[in-house]
Amino acid sequence: MSDNPTAGLKPEILWQRFYEISRVPRPSKKEGKIIEHMRSLLKELNISFKEDKVGNIVAFVPATKGYEKAPTVVLQGHVDMVCEKNKGNKHDFDNDPIILKKENGWITADGTTLGSDNGIGVAAGLAVISDKNVIHGPLEILMTIDEETGLTGANNLERGFITGKILLNLDSEEDGTFYVGCSGGLDTLASFNIENEIAAKGTEAYDLIVSGLKGGHSGLDINTNRANAIKILARALKAIEKFNYSVAKIEGGSKRNAIPREAEAVVLIAPKDEKEIVKIINELQANLLNEFKTSDSGLKLEFKKSDYKSDKIFNHSFTKNILNTLLALPHGVIAMSQDIPNLVETSTNVATIFTNDGVVTIGTSQRSSIESAKCYVANSVTAVFNLAGAKIETGDGYPGWKPDLDSKILNLSKKVYEDIFKKEPEIKAIHAGLECGILGDKEPGLDMVSFGPTIEGAHSPDERVNIETVEKFYRLLKGILKKVAESN
Repeated sequence: MSDNPTAGLKPEILWQRFYEISRVPRPSKKEGKIIEHMRSLLKELNISFKEDKVGNIVAFVPATKGYEKAPTVVLQGHVDMVCEKNKGNKHDFDNDPIILKKENGWITADGTTLGSDNGIGVAAGLAVISDKNVIHGPLEILMTIDEETGLTGANNLERGFITGKILLNLDSEEDGTFYVGCSGGLDTLASFNIENEIAAKGTEAYDLIVSGLKGGHSGLDINTNRANAIKILARALKAIEKFNYSVAKIEGGSKRNAIPREAEAVVLIAPKDEKEIVKIINELQANLLNEFKTSDSGLKLEFKKSDYKSDKIFNHSFTKNILNTLLALPHGVIAMSQDIPNLVETSTNVATIFTNDGVVTIGTSQRSSIESAKCYVANSVTAVFNLAGAKIETGDGYPGWKPDLDSKILNLSKKVYEDIFKKEPEIKAIHAGLECGILGDKEPGLDMVSFGPTIEGAHSPDERVNIETVEKFYRLLKGILKKVAESN
């Protein structure tokens, strides 16, 4: 296996910078080594830069001679990477370099994530510094930290850290596409102090289990009408409420940004009711499979004896309150974009429910590319929790990036793409968070567009970047920079 399978690939300077980045460990929240690498490289290239308190770096690249008065353009990417590996792989992300491989027109890694998200984008920005064939005005190369696990770098960027009013985000993963918007996000959590009582004599514990669902990303997959395991569990509990059961425990979901795939409750019933309850649960499963036959054909409901031993249960009024809350909470798409076809604009996700230390906690997340709409749907969720008497916590959230189809940099970029590749690009937005939303909020008036090469399997050991599209991506970047410089 070649030590550097990218050697000889075009553009050579971009691939060289990517190879160098890949040699440096850079897990999210552990960016110290990559930051030091960037310091050393910029000093070697005689490029001035500054660094903020969290580790974001901005490098100041002088304009090509004769273009000093052109508008300043910010090239932006993040230096951290998601660290995942195949079972049995001994790779140490804190200390080992990523082992690159070339396979059938793609660059991938040896059983680990590749880090092309966003190593390729950062490498492209660095390549421009020493590429004498690029015509550009003044540049600011902004390299942020910890995008993958909290958008920490962008969130902590101080106003005025960058001065350019045009920003090219180099963190997209689809060749031939410009992204012009993203959703903002907000988490809303509710806590209920459990009102307990002792289970009635003669009752026995059973597990009511929802499983087999696809789940998915609470933004990217929210429009697929996939079943939500927590909402399904609530429907199942509602279906058997005539049996006067008691609930001892309820759990579901795992992450705030995922549609829950599994949920379960421990319920206590009179054993004589088991047969009829199983019949009702089976009928409900058949109905649900009809509802979700396209999106969740693996849906499964089970009602079976439990090994749960405690005789402490939720009292009847508390159980009813939790059930009504789960049934009343909105979930799914709230509104579609009026600007971009088939784009979800606003949504909410019932994400988690846990029973722990005398408290039931329900976690939800709201998304929208429009700040007022995000606040509205969060208020709707909060209203349900308020009516239920819950203690509510709302996160700080992050802003969205509302699509502006009249954006000057978008229209200039589209023209450049059409001139180079003789076809029109696709214009898209994403119902998930991008750093552009935060950067635009911190620097009002920032004109932005996001683009990149084709990357598949990001965040997994299957991650790979298409070699041909990297060359196209860099040609496009050079073309846009030249057009901006000449348009002054």
